[in-house]
Amino acid sequence: MEPRHGARYDEILALARATEAAGFDAFFRSDHLMGVDPRDPAYRPTDCWTTLGGLARDTRRVRLGALVGAATFREAGLLATIVASVDEMSGGRVELGLGTGWYEREHAAFGIPFPPTGRRFDRLDEQLAVVTGLWRAARTGTPFSFDGEHHRIDDNHSPPHPVQTPHPPVIVGGTGPKRTPAIAARYADEFNGALGRGDLADRYAVFDRACEAIGRDPATARRSAVLPVACGASAAEVERRGAVIGSELMRAHAAIGGPQHLVDRIAGLADSGADTVYLHVYDIHDLDHIALIGAEVLPHVAATEEGALR
Repeated sequence: MEPRHGARYDEILALARATEAAGFDAFFRSDHLMGVDPRDPAYRPTDCWTTLGGLARDTRRVRLGALVGAATFREAGLLATIVASVDEMSGGRVELGLGTGWYEREHAAFGIPFPPTGRRFDRLDEQLAVVTGLWRAARTGTPFSFDGEHHRIDDNHSPPHPVQTPHPPVIVGGTGPKRTPAIAARYADEFNGALGRGDLADRYAVFDRACEAIGRDPATARRSAVLPVACGASAAEVERRGAVIGSELMRAHAAIGGPQHLVDRIAGLADSGADTVYLHVYDIHDLDHIALIGAEVLPHVAATEEGALR
């Protein structure tokens, strides 16, 4: 389950606990400091990983992560340490989702450099090499160094130690046809195909070929998709929750309807190859929405073994 708007910590915690109580597998945050409308004064920016650290202590079962973090926001060595710290705080429930970052106006508003697209991909590639390299060094007890264009690690003898072995799962994804699947093939435990549009199976096939090109078995990675959702037990509930989505792009790909409609949409994503589905929710105060999906949709997904619902 992933909320789509900024909020105070107590609001995010209430949603995460509702997600846990409803039986979902995970609670993931977005990594943003600004909403889609840059002039929206109602957006409440909070740091993604600071919030996840709080949730690590205030939840008990759900896995936690970002879908996905921006590689532009944090230096690689610091990110490796932050994630390892939250992994320890959670008892080994953290996953690292990472992408290039895309929201230029957000970067400008908070004074964060925003390089051109190619350089952001280069930075993401190096960042994943450093993060996973530091985590592996923690297991082997060997010092780690890295000399890249964007990141440099000089003979680190005290790398961060995550709880999970060999390290927290890494998620990489998006719709890019070349570099995204190539980077995911090298580093990711999960490839996220983003919105479950008609070409989702094609994106998974491109990822499979990228794995095969480097000698990796594609079956060693999960495949996930994103599904905006507005589910209701009545037509009035469906209309009210659907209206909150707002964005025409998201509405075009959203599951807006009753529980059976959502079950069918998840089954369609499974048919395209997804084994994990992330549900985007929009009204973070509507905890009855979470309870309805948990009670009326989640049992059907579990019964048909269509995978994890997050």
